[in-house]
Amino acid sequence: MDTQRALQNLPRGTHPEAPKLATSGVDNLLKDLLGRRVLRLVLLCVCCGCTPFRDYLRNDFKVGPDYKRPPAPVAPDWIDAHDQRVHAAGEDDSNWWLVFNDPILNGLIETAYQQNLTLREAGFRVLRSRARLGISIGEFFPQTQGMEGGYQREGVSVNVANRFANLNRWFSQWDLGFALAWELDFWGRFRRAIEASERTLDASVEHYDAVLVTLIGDVASNYVQIRTIQQQIAYAEQSLALQKQSLEIATAKYKGGQTTEVDVNQGQSDVSNTEALIEQLRIDLRQATNQLCILLGMPPTDLNQMLGDGPIPTAPDQVVVGIPADLIRRRPDVRRAERLAAAQSEEIGIAESDFYPQFSLNGTLGWSAEHIGNGFDRDAFLGSIGPSFQWALLNYGRIFYNVRVQDARFQELVVNYQNTVLNAAAEVEDGLVTFLRSQNQAEDAAKAVTAETSAFHEAFAQYKGGLTDYNRVVVIQERLVSRQQSLADAQGAIAQGLIQVYRSLGGGWQLRLQQPSGVWMPEQVSDELVPPPPPAAENPQDPANPEAETGPVVIP
Repeated sequence: MDTQRALQNLPRGTHPEAPKLATSGVDNLLKDLLGRRVLRLVLLCVCCGCTPFRDYLRNDFKVGPDYKRPPAPVAPDWIDAHDQRVHAAGEDDSNWWLVFNDPILNGLIETAYQQNLTLREAGFRVLRSRARLGISIGEFFPQTQGMEGGYQREGVSVNVANRFANLNRWFSQWDLGFALAWELDFWGRFRRAIEASERTLDASVEHYDAVLVTLIGDVASNYVQIRTIQQQIAYAEQSLALQKQSLEIATAKYKGGQTTEVDVNQGQSDVSNTEALIEQLRIDLRQATNQLCILLGMPPTDLNQMLGDGPIPTAPDQVVVGIPADLIRRRPDVRRAERLAAAQSEEIGIAESDFYPQFSLNGTLGWSAEHIGNGFDRDAFLGSIGPSFQWALLNYGRIFYNVRVQDARFQELVVNYQNTVLNAAAEVEDGLVTFLRSQNQAEDAAKAVTAETSAFHEAFAQYKGGLTDYNRVVVIQERLVSRQQSLADAQGAIAQGLIQVYRSLGGGWQLRLQQPSGVWMPEQVSDELVPPPPPAAENPQDPANPEAETGPVVIP
């Protein structure tokens, strides 16, 4: 089925498609059931546990603590907030990659969103969490509901004591019945399990968004890396042409007896070294394109026809980053860490509920008869119904230490949430300093390349006229190659820094809300979950196995 619309309209922290339990109605029911005698018993049980009766009432008849969002360490402002290129005003960063004005990059991101398998994997985690929520809701209602039936043909020995009490040695027995057992949620164990599942579902959606943010950033970063390597190859090929020209002059002078073979060897060394550099850059380029193919959800393929040659994406001079406190609401991974802590807080109450007795209603009804024709007569009916309770008393500290385990796990997740906030702020700061300083670095590198190019042409002219030795030309040639490579790195670092800023700010997850055509998204749980396969060219079949497909992996 088409599973595109499930997460597209989910606001932050809420999930309309997840079934909700009307806990307020359950609480009202509990209030009606709590008569004086039951109230006294409940009061006695609560006093024997670790949740004060006042907190039990305040928490809507649930033991254990109620969750509150923990504080997060955030700075009042960014380190480079005084820089004129950094603005704190709010801005929509849902499509931040459009600032590069590169149609190829836009197409790559859309393709990756449609086909990336890691993103699909995260989508199935959402489906799993949603199904577990349904299980938790089902646990609130009668936990045991079963129907049993059977037929037996029995024979009784006549050689046993009191054999004359057996009227019939051989007889038949037909049975049909229903059984029900319902543990009432006096202490909120099932309601807290539902809330924990809801928050876990929230966390799974936040994880999906975090994967999407990372995917978009990785595609953009990989694309910039490819363009940077292509620019480095272009610079190296320009330098190689100049080196070959110098080598031709040195060779001509050597043949004319104007210089020694040392100049020829130096020139050939420079040419060979630059050719080796180009080969290494081509290896780096192939590896970068292979990684991009993985992000696009396709086998490693030559992307030269798709990408072609192009300049390094040009980033704007300014960036809008908001304030550090915005990270708590903007970054999906931060929100996910907070939701996991919220889900774990409910586990404390679930563990505490084991301190108290479990009240249940048990009932059976059915029919039993020797002949099937009399199976539903009035006299064939049988049944029983009544309350019961179980209370773990001599547990030797197991319940107490389980509560401590859950509480320690909660504290661990709180610290993890706070640490995630700190790391998020550090990632933004790293991106900002890279973006800002790389602009200055690129300007200086461009000046160095211009100066080194002029120096080379002057030294080459002097060598050609016999006014200087070849060693000076060789040194300038080597420096020119190095300066050009540094210039390409600095130009690419500007775009990489801006990408890191937007990725660290958590922009891009809104792409799933824009409903692009043909994009697979997790939807409501279905028995038939068949997402459409990613678009791909026809692939030849393996001759050894005609039924084996060699195309992109498709999740069934």
